[in-house]
Amino acid sequence: MRTENLTALLAANLEPVDSRRTMRRYVLGITAGALAALILTGGVLHLNPALPHEVSEPAFWVRELYCASLGTLAVFVVARLARPGARLGLLPAGIAAIVLVMWILAATTLFSAASQNRVHLLLGTTYAVCPFLIAFNAAPLFLSFLWILKGLAPTRLRWAGAGAGFAAGSVGALVYTVHCPELTTPFIGTWYLMGMLIPASIGAWLGPRLLRW
Repeated sequence: MRTENLTALLAANLEPVDSRRTMRRYVLGITAGALAALILTGGVLHLNPALPHEVSEPAFWVRELYCASLGTLAVFVVARLARPGARLGLLPAGIAAIVLVMWILAATTLFSAASQNRVHLLLGTTYAVCPFLIAFNAAPLFLSFLWILKGLAPTRLRWAGAGAGFAAGSVGALVYTVHCPELTTPFIGTWYLMGMLIPASIGAWLGPRLLRW
């Protein structure tokens, strides 16, 4: 069969993408993953008893905005990577800019603090477990994003896996904040980011294996 005939045959069987079905898939997947992450946080890690008091502190909302902003952009990255040929545009630069702003805030906090307080500002009391708990919390979200991608048409599988992992990590980190007692920008800018990068790295490794058509 000639190439142009094969192309015509394949094109004849194409069906338009149902955008409503795709949107439902995203909403269902992200909602289910976030609820599972919340159940893990509340049932296994438990809620932070100081949470009602912390919500009145600006540092709490800086942390929430950081995670929510990264999570939102990461979801858009996944949506782009789910479509063949779609460009990421300025989304990676936006993610990098948010991280950079947090690092600037963290550096300002450290340099303005007394020298004896800097280690505590950076390490807090949970630095040894925070990244791994965020990754643990992100597990159901990671599975949800993989499920979303499996129903679409990603072609850059390693990047798609990494994007799914980072989206899961950032949304998982947002859910994790209801447990976490840490509010300092040096801590959030360091250990939260590490927690997001763990599932991103796993996703980059698994993407070519799990997302093949």
